[in-house]
Amino acid sequence: MRAAVSGAGEQPGPTGLLGTVLVDTVRRTGASAGVVYLLDEAAQTLGLAVLCGLPEEVAWPWHRIPLTSAAPVSEAVRENRLVWVGSQEEMARWYPQVAASLPYRFALAATPLSGRSRCWGGLVLLWPASHPERATRRELGHISAEARGIAHVLDQLPDPPHAPEQPLRVSLTEPHPYTDRSPQAAADYAERLPDGALALDLEGRITFVNGAASALLGQAADRLLGTRPWQSLPWLDQPTVEDRYRTAVISREPVEFTALRPPDGRLRFHLYPDGSGISVRVTLAPAPAHDRPDPDPDPDGDRPETARPSRPETVAPRTAHTGRLYQLLHLASALTETVAVSDVVELVAGQVLPAFSADGLVLSAAEAGRLTITGWHGYDRKALEVLDGLPLGTGLTPAGRVLSTGIPSFFASVEELAREYPQAPLMSGKRAWAFLPLLISGRPVGCCILSYDRPHPFTADERAVLTSLAGLIAQALDRAQLYDAVHGLALGLQETLLPHRLPAVPGLAMAARYLPASRGMDIGGDFYDVIPLDAATVAAVIGDVQGHNVAAAALMGQVRTAIRATTGASPDQVLARTNRVLIGLDTDLLVSCLYVRIDLAHGRATLASAGHPPPFLHRPGQEGLVVGLDPAPPLGIDLDMPYPVTDLALPPGSTLGLYTDGLVEVPGTDPDLTAADLARQLARHRDKDVEGLVDDLIRRAWPTGRYTDDTALLLLRTTVQGGPAAADRPAPGNSRRP
Repeated sequence: MRAAVSGAGEQPGPTGLLGTVLVDTVRRTGASAGVVYLLDEAAQTLGLAVLCGLPEEVAWPWHRIPLTSAAPVSEAVRENRLVWVGSQEEMARWYPQVAASLPYRFALAATPLSGRSRCWGGLVLLWPASHPERATRRELGHISAEARGIAHVLDQLPDPPHAPEQPLRVSLTEPHPYTDRSPQAAADYAERLPDGALALDLEGRITFVNGAASALLGQAADRLLGTRPWQSLPWLDQPTVEDRYRTAVISREPVEFTALRPPDGRLRFHLYPDGSGISVRVTLAPAPAHDRPDPDPDPDGDRPETARPSRPETVAPRTAHTGRLYQLLHLASALTETVAVSDVVELVAGQVLPAFSADGLVLSAAEAGRLTITGWHGYDRKALEVLDGLPLGTGLTPAGRVLSTGIPSFFASVEELAREYPQAPLMSGKRAWAFLPLLISGRPVGCCILSYDRPHPFTADERAVLTSLAGLIAQALDRAQLYDAVHGLALGLQETLLPHRLPAVPGLAMAARYLPASRGMDIGGDFYDVIPLDAATVAAVIGDVQGHNVAAAALMGQVRTAIRATTGASPDQVLARTNRVLIGLDTDLLVSCLYVRIDLAHGRATLASAGHPPPFLHRPGQEGLVVGLDPAPPLGIDLDMPYPVTDLALPPGSTLGLYTDGLVEVPGTDPDLTAADLARQLARHRDKDVEGLVDDLIRRAWPTGRYTDDTALLLLRTTVQGGPAAADRPAPGNSRRP
């Protein structure tokens, strides 16, 4: 009998401190595992920093998570709230991508690590399948308190921590009463057992094996220690065996299965997990019921079929790797959510490269008979200049051959590549490559090159998974190219219908932004305009046409024109006349609109609204507020609809904010509360110029920058005529800068 001991030492610095705090949090909450993610604000991603109670292989697909992804921790950070998932069914319903790669029973909580002035990242805690599906209010409060404690620790650090390339894995094992005693007593006890006894760590490696287990498995103990059973025993190298191990680790429930040991042996494995690893009991399994003679035959054939014992669960030998299969499933699910080409590049660089331990990426699209680089990672500009624009049939690199044959090429070393393509290794300094053709029905979409900084022999399962993955990347890239083309045309159309610059008006500083939605290839109908009426009077209008399509954009242009044609009238008459024009167009689309007439000479404003969100306002010496307006329905409903007028005082230094609903309709928040908060921001930043303030307000409402709807925002600040208005006025052509 032999025993092996494994463990992870504490690392100094912020990551090691986080490991200690995470272990304490997992123990105090009664969780079985925990993960800390750190937020990279520049890249808008969450990086895996520390984990405990989980195998690194299970967590690796989630090594780096875009903040916009559909995952519990990203949603918790994005929406600044605790997310609880109590069952596998809930996970499949709300987060199908996560459920596909982790099809096990467990409960999960994800909560942001909100510090004094920033969000540091997210905390994820897992509980065994035995945990109730619904967490109590007290338990949720305890989880939130623990997250605040971790955030407080991060606040105290002198330098902001960053997620390491290799996450720190810390042990949850607590000392046993016999820790200081000789281990010989435990070893002797295990050796006397008639059944086989194994111990696995959380990574699946064998750390202990007794003599009975060695005999049953048919392998010497020293050949088993430190290996995973499905690696050292070929007849266990099958997806089902590894999947049973993963089920035990994640669900923390006992698991049993029977395996066939050549030539005709049958072994029963009983797995008993906890936070330190898995104890495995191995016994001889009885023959299946259908192979044994019936001890009580029924000649009359009257015994019900259900009385026959069910056949024990048996796994048959088959070569595969469950980790790779789930990895492919996870990546396939993630690729279905990509929209733009930049999303595809980000996903391949952020998840495919780490999954295969690659160091470099070049993703090229087939355009006009050439390979145009659309994204890269780990390459310098000089190498990219050589690779960009190569013909599809190039003989300089293997890219031409893989595209013509549709067969990937793998080169484990410089020597292998140089034998066929002498110039190719000199381009980048890499040491191993995988050239993957991106084809759809034989049509070349592009080429994906994964590279390594050291020689890398590609295993059979790596080649198989990468080959399958190439087809998925090809579909995602082709779909993303179509999106980018259509979205670019649509955005260009909409921008031609918006003012190219705001007019110069003495006594009034202005700034505006139009922000398209981050997802979806349709265009919206949000619009704004500023129209000087005379030397001391100006009109401002903002509106939103129902729908997100070309019809909405075209109608937006017509409404803008109708408003400009009637600007000499009072605000209520402008809306009434525009309403009649809209009804005369016989369209099914409705339009919300807010029209403001500002008298700079007397410091007054009159407003009329047609179903549009009310503006927010700040006057000098007062708090910011949302203006109360008499409600009226949108344009296009009733030909004779009246539009009430509201009168406001606008002394010099007042700031009025007009916006569309996309600014305040943030998922998980109340639009009215968001608008009130933005009004208070006007007061807090009253001394800031409107150009900076307009961007601050957008970041305040949408800190992630991932807008779910089109957004228009127009700020107007009254000044003393001849004062600082000109300095605050946006530069020509800059009114829509995000």
